[in-house]
Amino acid sequence: MSHTPSPIGHTASQPIQLDESATALKQTLLRDIKRSAYVYRVDCGGCNGCEIEIFAAITPLFDAERFGIKVVPSPRHADILLFTGAVTRAMRVPALRAYEAAPDPKICISYGACGCGGGIFHDLYCVWGGSDTIVPIDVWIPGCPPTPAATIYGFAVALGLLDQKLKGVDHQQQPNEKASLLLPQTLPELRILIEREARRLAGYRQGREISDQFLGLLQNGDANTVASNIDQWLRSASDPRLSEIVHRLQSLLATGGR
Repeated sequence: MSHTPSPIGHTASQPIQLDESATALKQTLLRDIKRSAYVYRVDCGGCNGCEIEIFAAITPLFDAERFGIKVVPSPRHADILLFTGAVTRAMRVPALRAYEAAPDPKICISYGACGCGGGIFHDLYCVWGGSDTIVPIDVWIPGCPPTPAATIYGFAVALGLLDQKLKGVDHQQQPNEKASLLLPQTLPELRILIEREARRLAGYRQGREISDQFLGLLQNGDANTVASNIDQWLRSASDPRLSEIVHRLQSLLATGGR
């Protein structure tokens, strides 16, 4: 009876290789909060179908923990609150207590069809609706239930919003304080045209930032200098979405808004 010899080194452990997206996400966590992101699940009264997919996302098959995402047993430790199920009358107050117990800044996620809008239970006498009826929601993950891949993607989006909340600054207007124009040399009609198109393509906040950066570069130097500065900006950002938006703004500027 023949015996196939085992390959040399078959008992040696193989190092785990993380892909670029996982490495980038872990670097974001280390840069912003210096640790893993902690997620607390708030059951508002669901059927536990969403919980099955959440637990599937943290199994070795999908392994959400390789991104630095960990589930914790207490809202006092949480960075992200994951609201599942339609908000029932009995679970409304416990859900609010969990929200108040979590430290700021925190991210709230509506998970599943029931969490986003009440699902098939939205019109029951004991249901308030989705979780956005009781707490401010930052990220929605739809599905009945959402897949583990959609769950991990929603966590990644939430971590980006957590970075914005950590760096957010509030401004309180003082008496007799006057607002100054950001780009006084830019014609108001041109600013409105560019800002409106940028916000249509990139959203309210991101569109405003892109339009301000674009108009600021237009004021610096001649046409060759402006083109060089825009190319350098796009290369440093390395974002194809930004490149497409800026090229659209350039064509809009060249055609006079047509």
